[in-house]
Amino acid sequence: MNLNFSSIKKIKIEKPLLLDCGVTLNGFNLAYETYGKLNEKKNNAILVFHALSGDQFVTETNTVTNKDGWWNLAVGKDKSIDTNKYFVICANVIGGCMGSTGPKEIDPATGKPYGLNFPVITIKDMVSAQAHLLDYFGIRKTLAVLGGSMGGMQALQFCTLFPERTYASIPIACAASHSAQNIAFNELARQAIMADPEWDNGNYLISGKVPRKGLAIARMAGHISYLSEQGLQNKFGRKLQKQTDVKFTFDADFEVESYLKYQGYSFVDRFDANSYLYITRAMDYFDLYKQNNGNLSKAFDGSKIKYCIISFSTDWLYPTSESKKIVIALNSIGAEVSFVEIVSNNGHDSFLVDEPAFFNTLKGFIDSTYEEFKNEI
Repeated sequence: MNLNFSSIKKIKIEKPLLLDCGVTLNGFNLAYETYGKLNEKKNNAILVFHALSGDQFVTETNTVTNKDGWWNLAVGKDKSIDTNKYFVICANVIGGCMGSTGPKEIDPATGKPYGLNFPVITIKDMVSAQAHLLDYFGIRKTLAVLGGSMGGMQALQFCTLFPERTYASIPIACAASHSAQNIAFNELARQAIMADPEWDNGNYLISGKVPRKGLAIARMAGHISYLSEQGLQNKFGRKLQKQTDVKFTFDADFEVESYLKYQGYSFVDRFDANSYLYITRAMDYFDLYKQNNGNLSKAFDGSKIKYCIISFSTDWLYPTSESKKIVIALNSIGAEVSFVEIVSNNGHDSFLVDEPAFFNTLKGFIDSTYEEFKNEI
């Protein structure tokens, strides 16, 4: 795949950013995209946070890969998040690989890619960096912040760091901290990458190598966790590829095997292996309980934000029980919170596919919230 990075929009943040690890980034780049138009009152802005494998290209065409944006089904003209009406902003997270400062970018101190010299980051660091985008556009307060999976973590973290800067928050298919199972899946992925000789101790960009096999396996393992058992069974079952019987080899006999290989190796063409290490580590470190001495309610104490928590019935990576913990914490402090569990066979990826009930929930909440908020500013 030929990638065209010249089209990426970036802003240079000159202010130093103190990271959770204790290192200070003395200036950094933030790559972003916007959709729709910011109105005169600047009260129609929605800040979208992307997930692990996402980027700033939410909708329309990703000008780097020339493929559709990752949330084309939900965001755009006359869609659930209607860009005729709302101004949608999304940034590539720091540590990412679509233009924001991260391990594949050039370290000004050496003139070479950072690689593993890039400091370990957290969800808190990502959100602190992205808040600068609101300053850049002169937006005092967004209508809403939202995202799915890691994007939902960022939406939660934003509310704890900048409660005065958003009217509403929509965390989707996420949790307030990673479970042992989630950490284990991420560690499996990281070990697959680091076991690939082409990874070269993180220096593959300097040595001209590509850890294709390791990153592809990492993506395959992750992708399995994004789907439900029923979804996989409905889509593939035990169907063979273009043959009537097994071949008694270790080539891909089953359609599901071929599907996973395609998902894995197509991912390598657009994603950086070191970024995968850094971002999954940030997800594992995310823990709103620990940030608040074990009391999740304290994370939102005094918050006037309006919340809509959304989960999916067959999501076993971030099950509904995790969303309910967030709802209980919000209820305990008297926050205004709605909760919806969408019945779906599509597992964790339900927020990325065609789920009318989800789209209707998203649209209904955002549109009704805007009617309240537009009179406030």
